[in-house]
Amino acid sequence: MEDISIRFKETFFKGPERLFSTPGRIEIGGNHTDHQNGRVLAAAVSLSAFAAVSRGEEGLIRLVSQGYGETRIELSDLQPRPDERARFSSLVRGTAASVIKKCREKGGDPAPFGLDIFVSSQVPEGSGLSSSASFEVVLARAFDSMWELGLSDLDIALCCQKAENIYYGKPSGLMDQLTCAAGGSVCIDFKDPQKPVIRPVRLDPSAFGLSLILTDCGVSHADLTGEYASITGDLSRICASFGVKCLREVPEKMFMNELSALRRICGDRAVLRALHVYGENDRVEKQYKALQAGDMEGFLSLVRQSGLSSWRFLQNVTPAGDPSSQDMAVALALAEKTLAGRGACRIQGGGFAGWLQSYVPEDMEKAFISSMEGFLGTGCCRKIELARGQSS
Repeated sequence: MEDISIRFKETFFKGPERLFSTPGRIEIGGNHTDHQNGRVLAAAVSLSAFAAVSRGEEGLIRLVSQGYGETRIELSDLQPRPDERARFSSLVRGTAASVIKKCREKGGDPAPFGLDIFVSSQVPEGSGLSSSASFEVVLARAFDSMWELGLSDLDIALCCQKAENIYYGKPSGLMDQLTCAAGGSVCIDFKDPQKPVIRPVRLDPSAFGLSLILTDCGVSHADLTGEYASITGDLSRICASFGVKCLREVPEKMFMNELSALRRICGDRAVLRALHVYGENDRVEKQYKALQAGDMEGFLSLVRQSGLSSWRFLQNVTPAGDPSSQDMAVALALAEKTLAGRGACRIQGGGFAGWLQSYVPEDMEKAFISSMEGFLGTGCCRKIELARGQSS
């Protein structure tokens, strides 16, 4: 992290007191299940967000980020601002407010002071690797350490989710933030989102002769909040029909018994999206067992099933209302054709745009990258290594 120390000195004319890093994450299974208190399989990647920090002017957070310039947040003004939604500054304000509040909820007596912060990131924005979550978590870790708040990984993840949901206005679940905070590869059950069950997973594609490759389909996630909100909105209507808040509270048998009525009340897209969530929760458990048993072929079969379910039922491959622009669908079709029945590919992360995830046999790696770049442009493919252990 030598470079970020240099940039900090150039910006604030002093050296940083502490350095922090947090990895991005990749969703392996459980596409859009976390906000329904479902199961997910995820892994931290070897691309990280970094923060250099020192004590600053009293009562003021001054944060400089590559690509965003300087953000100033008064510690006396940490309430959500409607006019700040979907802006970078809302994440800074929301994260600071949330970690201070969480410390007080745990019985602490925080005394936050001003901070100077320089942040940079290796995690590509709009890639589905959770650039926002890795930024939120590295910021929360810096606040926690500098202000001596004593928060756990789960505390930090919950604070970052609150910042994204309430301050930024994106209705995300907890998977992104918790995976970034925990580090490594994990299977998480969000049945109780305040006390999720986290199990480590043995996941090393290279041990089975596979490369994990992400392909940029040419369209960013950045302006697709409305598409993500349509998923939670559809599922909320299903849940409201049963008088509950999330789909995990509705047994699948009960859902199927009411399917005809739900089609009339909520519409077919909502029903299909709920069917995806039920199937995906089951697949995550099967993926976990396959990985623990070293059954990579079984795991890859489930990856393919997950991708098909996301495409057909969840419908997060192509944004609604624009059939002439289907970048992700075209990329998936090209990847499947190139793999020719080997490996696996699927939508990456939130969907609708961004990056495609592929497990490519190592003897096909060069040919796969050459083929995809021939269709989508030089540099569209990136080989991803999974992180080992916890972020620091």
